[in-house]
Amino acid sequence: MATIFEKLRFNSRGLIPAIAQQHDTKDVLMLAWMSRESIEETLATGRVTYYSRSRQALWRKGESSGQTQMLVDMRLDCDGDALLLMVDQVGVACHTGRQSCFYRAQRDGLLEEIMKPEVSQEELYGKHKHKHA
Repeated sequence: MATIFEKLRFNSRGLIPAIAQQHDTKDVLMLAWMSRESIEETLATGRVTYYSRSRQALWRKGESSGQTQMLVDMRLDCDGDALLLMVDQVGVACHTGRQSCFYRAQRDGLLEEIMKPEVSQEELYGKHKHKHA
């Protein structure tokens, strides 16, 4: 049986997209990027760690906001170029204070907000707003 790293196809920057989905409700929460190092840390600790492209560093989900994700299952797609993370989300997943980053939908040719924030960015991060939590 192969290890996950033998089957992963990282892009030219050494990253792979990862979709986070709430394990029990199946709600899609967010999309982020992972590196080999962030995958290794996630598998070792059970706490989801991504790679922040803007900071060019590991991003431990919830390190600034407390809105953590614990890994329940990690799945690889058929081509090996995308991950599905089944997670247990503590608090909101989106840095905008919403449960999901996918809070806008196309409706009759217009973009409509279908989910309101549950918590303000100020409550999540204090006076300093961060792009990612």
